Amino acid sequence: MQHAPATTPGSSTPPTPSCCCGSNKAPAGDARPGPIAGTFELIDHFGLAVSERSYGDRHLLVFFGFTHCAVVCPRELAKLGHVLTLLGPLAARVQPLYITVDPARDDPATMRRFLARFPGDFVGLTGSAEQVEAAKKSYRIFAAPVDDPTAPDGYVVPHTAFSYLMGPGGRYETHFPEIRNAETIAGSIRARLEQGVPAL
Repeated sequence: MQHAPATTPGSSTPPTPSCCCGSNKAPAGDARPGPIAGTFELIDHFGLAVSERSYGDRHLLVFFGFTHCAVVCPRELAKLGHVLTLLGPLAARVQPLYITVDPARDDPATMRRFLARFPGDFVGLTGSAEQVEAAKKSYRIFAAPVDDPTAPDGYVVPHTAFSYLMGPGGRYETHFPEIRNAETIAGSIRARLEQGVPAL
């Protein structure tokens, strides 16, 4: 299956995906990764059909990954969980979402067990290969399986490692490259929630 790469404005080159083994780095800098539609129709880790409109007036903190990821996803989920802790009561206005790029292995029960390891009340989203591909395209996420004989089932799924802050209803506000620390991300989200900072 062909995967649509994410691109930065004025460039036809997709950002380097991060590998679950940590051998590649996420793209540096803060260039917006092209127009972000923010739409999806997926299944949450309770088995319920959801979309970007399912979370009312809450902001969405979105990260794509997969449960067999060895380094990048656990590190980023722990960091984003810390972000929500730093937000304190404001965290109630943010719904964190973890969208799989590996729907063949990440069914709702697998997502639920995996996310129980991390703080922040993340909800895992999965679906059919077609549904996940549409969500990736909407967020301009690059992810494609790569053979790795040392990995479970013989493959890993390198992927773009941006975190996205979406306004209510899935409106793009900003994104955070992998290099951003928890304090910086929390400060940016806090400013938007408290002061209505305009989208970048």
